[in-house]
Amino acid sequence: MFQLGKTIVSEDIIEKDFVCNLGACKGECCISGAAGAPVTKDEVAILKDIYPKVKPFLRPEGIAAIDKQGTHVLSTTNELETPLVNQKECAYVSFSENGTAGCAIEDAYNAGVIDFKKPISCHLYPVRVQDYSEFSAVNYHKWPICDDACTLGNELKVPVYKFVKEALVRKFGIHWYQELEKVAGSIS
Repeated sequence: MFQLGKTIVSEDIIEKDFVCNLGACKGECCISGAAGAPVTKDEVAILKDIYPKVKPFLRPEGIAAIDKQGTHVLSTTNELETPLVNQKECAYVSFSENGTAGCAIEDAYNAGVIDFKKPISCHLYPVRVQDYSEFSAVNYHKWPICDDACTLGNELKVPVYKFVKEALVRKFGIHWYQELEKVAGSIS
């Protein structure tokens, strides 16, 4: 672990390799799990605001779940997260013709309909950020459904932090990322 500003960062994001392999996993991270994707308080307002524009990109099941539960939910541990369809996939999930899960929010973004790409927790994955009162912990989340992504990342020699560069810059800023690159250069 090392400190960058007000963050404590796991060396795993430098030492481990990762590149999403949607051909192998079919977007399983949007489907599996017992909870929706974490969202921030700021994102709650954004989700409410963009929902009418995202709705045409959603599946009927997703619309029904959001209409019933809301654009976000509060978990049993009082965490904000996206709603689920039948306690399974994220309500915002979309599926390609070949059955690969994607994000309807990102589909709307890519179509130029909205200027919000997706919740930061999704954009950062496999990096997870836990905010505390004095600092944020930045960790690599190892999930067996992403084993193919680890293999591909290893083959392509792409460390986690480079794979999620855009999201890390979005979350912490370019200066923070440049400092991370300096640390990575001294470790490798």
